[in-house]
Amino acid sequence: MTDQAADGERLTTREAAERLGVKPETVYAYVSRGQLSSRRDPAGRGSTFDAKEVDVLVRKGRREPSAGSDVTQRIRTGITLIDKERYYFRGVDATELARHYGYEEIADWLWTGTMHAGVRFTAPAEPLAAARRAVDALPAHSGSTDRLRVAAIAAAVADPLRFDLDREAVLGSARTLIPTLVDALPVVGRPHRGEARLAQRLWTRLTPAHPDEPSLRVLDMALSLLIDHDLAASTLAVRVAASARAHPYAVVSAGLGALEGPLHGAASGLAHRMLAEVLERGSAAAVVADHLRAGRRVPGLGHRLYPGRDPRAVALFGALEELPGARPALEAAREVEATTARHVELHANVDLALAVLSVASGMPAEAGETVFAVARTAGWIAHALEEYEERPLRMRPSGHYNGPRPPRPLP
Repeated sequence: MTDQAADGERLTTREAAERLGVKPETVYAYVSRGQLSSRRDPAGRGSTFDAKEVDVLVRKGRREPSAGSDVTQRIRTGITLIDKERYYFRGVDATELARHYGYEEIADWLWTGTMHAGVRFTAPAEPLAAARRAVDALPAHSGSTDRLRVAAIAAAVADPLRFDLDREAVLGSARTLIPTLVDALPVVGRPHRGEARLAQRLWTRLTPAHPDEPSLRVLDMALSLLIDHDLAASTLAVRVAASARAHPYAVVSAGLGALEGPLHGAASGLAHRMLAEVLERGSAAAVVADHLRAGRRVPGLGHRLYPGRDPRAVALFGALEELPGARPALEAAREVEATTARHVELHANVDLALAVLSVASGMPAEAGETVFAVARTAGWIAHALEEYEERPLRMRPSGHYNGPRPPRPLP
């Protein structure tokens, strides 16, 4: 049948459903939403539909997923491209960006398209005070992601303009939320005086060790490399929240909730504990064997999006080689990779590189998760900005019900 209907042609419900590629009941849903008009068949055999209207709806469906379709498979984004063993932010090699610019500069460029050299993010006094009070009220055993979520909520409550989704308003919230998250965390090292870049302030929340400039450059590079990675689980959660027009603080809270799983942001903590055990036992062979014997994957190896090496790990390992204190942890990581390769060839991923940084710098096991969460907040904001430009509530796939067929008796 041709795409262009003949003038005046009428279709039965079955014919309209076939042309649209939907069930007959969906055709009537289109009528109830005003997307199609129907007319009673003079012969009394049901409704008929204007073929031209049906064809318009067909063409619209080819351009844009209809309500109830699997929109998660069709999310347009101009932020990150992953291609073989490289990845790009807005078409620019992300590892090269991380080598030449700081985290705050890259984040701001990702949001605006303009590189502002030397840009610094600062936290306003009132939201920061609210975030610190909320974080201080948590139990001592609270994790870093717990603290970040609470800080985001407290900062939101302190911002009466948080519901303004105008682009400039969202950018203003983003530039203050990220430093608020960092500065609300408890200080465990010697705080920096004056206006320090974000990596310096974050360092004092992760380790009591005094940083030298090469160490800060490595931490800043880690933040930059982790800003975004296409539609990871947390980023998809962010886009769903933004589709419902949640404000930026709520969007970030949604991302933090999804990030906390051991298969996402918390993966570097597992790699940290493994490296610490390798250094304690003096060999990777026994540690790797224990993981394989227990049927567990060796932490920090392999990535489903990279058939070869994870470019983030390659870049971060290269920077870590410049730190003399990182040598033992680096050698342990390489030994883990080489030992596992006898069983299955898996390359180190960014979680293992983060673990080398945290072990070598005297950071706790959850430090990598903190770095990941702070870094990815910039990417979440970028995705929220994109989603705010899309049709609202488009993230509404339909469930495939497989429970008992109604009607059923009351329990």
